[in-house]
Amino acid sequence: MPPTTRVLLADDHSLVRRGVRLILDNEPDLTVVAEAGDGAEAIERARAERPDLAILDIAMPRLTGLQAARELSRLQPDLRILILTMYDNEQYFFEALKAGASGYVLKSVADRDLVEACRAAMRGEPFLYPGAVNALIRNYLDRARDGAELPAKAITDREEEILKLVAEGHSSKEIADLLVISVKTVERHRANLLHKLGLKDRLELTRYAIRAGLIEP
Repeated sequence: MPPTTRVLLADDHSLVRRGVRLILDNEPDLTVVAEAGDGAEAIERARAERPDLAILDIAMPRLTGLQAARELSRLQPDLRILILTMYDNEQYFFEALKAGASGYVLKSVADRDLVEACRAAMRGEPFLYPGAVNALIRNYLDRARDGAELPAKAITDREEEILKLVAEGHSSKEIADLLVISVKTVERHRANLLHKLGLKDRLELTRYAIRAGLIEP
C-alpha cells in the first residue's frame, strides 16, 4: 500500500467540502485531516496539522486561495498545493502556478480528476486540465513570437541530461537506471536544476527544456 497522503481541504462552502471529502476519504491513500472555511484559517490549520497536500478554493473570505497558496509555499516549501475552483480562467491558472500550486482542477469535473491530481501532486508532477494545457501552449508561442531570449547556459552536461529525461516524463528511478547512477544523485541534480534556473517544479523544467531545444513541444 502507498503511504497515506494527509490532506487539508479549504473551501468556504461546507457542502463542497463535504462532497470533496467523500471523494478523497474513499481512497485508501488519501485522508482529509483538516478543513478550513477561508484562506487565513487554511494557513492556521496547515501550521497545526502539517498536511502533505493542501486543496484550496480560489474565492474565499479573508484570504483567497491564491493568497493562501503564496503564504503556504513560503512557510512550508514541501507542502503540495492544488487549486480546486469553478473558474476556467487563464489568468487564475497562471497566478496559481506562480503561487506555487502544482495542479489546477475544475470543480465541475472534480469527481473525475481530483484523485488523479492529488496523486500527481504527491509525485511532484503537474496536473492540468485540457484548457490549461492550451493556455500553456499559447503562452509558449507568445514568448517565442516576442523573441524571449534564453539565459546563457547555466547547467552542467550531466544536469542537462537529467533535465531532458525529467522533461520527457521519466521517474527518478528510471533516470537512475538509464544513467547508471543512484536515485539520490538524480534527486540532488534535480534540486540543483530547480535552484540554478529559479524554477519550482517539473512543469517549469519541462517548459525550460522546450525553450532550450532539449525536447519538442
